[in-house]
Amino acid sequence: MQNIKSPSRLVGIGLYTPAEASLYTGIPSTDIRRWLFGYTTHDVQHPGLWNSELADVDECVLGFHDLLEIRFVHAFRQHGVSLQAIRSASQQAKEMFNQAYPFTCKRFQTDGRSIFATVLSETGDEALLDLVKRQYAFEQIIKPSLYEGIDYTGSGDAQRWYPVTRSKAIVLDPSRNFGKPVLTTVGIDTAAIFSAYKTEGQSTKRVALLYEIPTSSVAAAVRFEQSMAA
Repeated sequence: MQNIKSPSRLVGIGLYTPAEASLYTGIPSTDIRRWLFGYTTHDVQHPGLWNSELADVDECVLGFHDLLEIRFVHAFRQHGVSLQAIRSASQQAKEMFNQAYPFTCKRFQTDGRSIFATVLSETGDEALLDLVKRQYAFEQIIKPSLYEGIDYTGSGDAQRWYPVTRSKAIVLDPSRNFGKPVLTTVGIDTAAIFSAYKTEGQSTKRVALLYEIPTSSVAAAVRFEQSMAA
């Protein structure tokens, strides 16, 4: 990979392939690739919706903020909003909020409708009509659950994400393990724990002894990894 000469290059950024991003978000990797890295249709090249945090790397990889932002793109697409409209909304929100990743920004919950109203007038995207006219319709897409589990810095940037609902046992933090899922308290990679669990005959007690951690932590890591494989 170009320009990644040492692991320190990625500290605070995170590193995910589209396949890994798909595992953590439940969004198909083909969609993630289209949204972040563009696609060609009828001999026309369409660029990605924004430049990845790792755009200077000669690989299709995402940073931590890319990972969170695509969850919102997925929500828009589920409700029929066009990529053209999403691209326009992202650009306008960046300028309005002074945030590189505006959908993840909490302010989008309150000011997103006004941005989409402008986008509607520009694109004529009929899927935006309900979002602009009805607060309820907008709230069905920009749900509190999309923001749940995200810790923010004082300046409003997403800092870390706890992907399991109402639990802080597992965290994705770009300053730890390149943003891959770890046990929050001890920082051990959940994938490593799950691998040991399978090797040790699916014994949480053996793995707990091996890593010198509580069996409850092992169980949390195993549940998380199994949920992604389901």
